[in-house]
Amino acid sequence: MKFISSFNKKNLMLILLLIIVPVFISGFIVGDKYGESIAVLNQRKVPIYKVDRTNNLISLTLDGTWGATHTEELLEIFRENDIKVTFFFAGYWLKKYPSLVKKIAMEGHEIGNHTYSHPHCNNLTKEELKKELEKTSNLINNLTGIRPVFFRPPFGEYNNLVVETARELGYIPIQWSLDSLDWQEPGVEKIIERIESMVSSGDIILMHNNAPDTPDALKKIIPNLKKKGFEFVALSNLVYKDNYLIQSHNGLQIKLNGSK
Repeated sequence: MKFISSFNKKNLMLILLLIIVPVFISGFIVGDKYGESIAVLNQRKVPIYKVDRTNNLISLTLDGTWGATHTEELLEIFRENDIKVTFFFAGYWLKKYPSLVKKIAMEGHEIGNHTYSHPHCNNLTKEELKKELEKTSNLINNLTGIRPVFFRPPFGEYNNLVVETARELGYIPIQWSLDSLDWQEPGVEKIIERIESMVSSGDIILMHNNAPDTPDALKKIIPNLKKKGFEFVALSNLVYKDNYLIQSHNGLQIKLNGSK
C-alpha cells in the first residue's frame, strides 16, 4: 500500500509538472517576444493607444460631437502651421455640417468614425454597433468620397465585442495616449503645460473640435513642439498598417519585421 501511495504521488507530481512547466515557459517566451504574456491567458482586445516610434512623429486627433464654432479657426491654425490632423466625428455632426466636412477633407485632414449617435458601445449588440458604424461610414464616404479607416469609441468605452466588430468591418480602433483635458475647460495655459510636459514620440493626442480653449492652446503648442523636433502627422502616417502587435496591457502598437 505504501508503494502504491508513493507511486501515485510521484506520478501525480510528474503530471502536474508536465502541465505547469510548459505553460510557465511559454508565458515567458511570449512575454519576451511580444511583451504581453498576460494576453495569452485573457485574450483582451484593445485599440491602439500609442505607437512605438523613436522618430518624434505624433498625431493630433480631435473629436467632434457638438457645435462647430471653432472649426474654421482650427483649420486656419493647421493651415498656417502646415500640419495634418485626424478628426473623429459622430454621424449627427456630419449631417449637420456637411460643408465643413467637405472642407476638412479637401484640406487633407482625415475623418474617422465616431459612431452615429455617440452611444455607450458596451451596451450595444453586435448588429446595433454595425449599424452605428456603417451609417456614419456611409455619410463620410458620400460627403468626401473616402471611406474612413479609423474608429474611436465614444467615451473611450469598449470591450472585446466592440473591438472585434470594428475590425471585422475593416476599421482600426483608436484610443489616445495623451488627453489634453480641453473638455474640462481648465484654461489655455494648463492645456499647454499638460501636453508639452507629457508628450513623447508616437503619442496620440486627444482634443475636441468645439472646446473653447483648444484653438488658443494649439496656437502655442504646435509651433513649440515643432521647435522641439516633433512632427505632427495624421493617424494614417503614424500607425503601422500591417505586421504589428498591440500590447494588451497598455495599447502600444509595436512593429514586427516588415511593418509599414
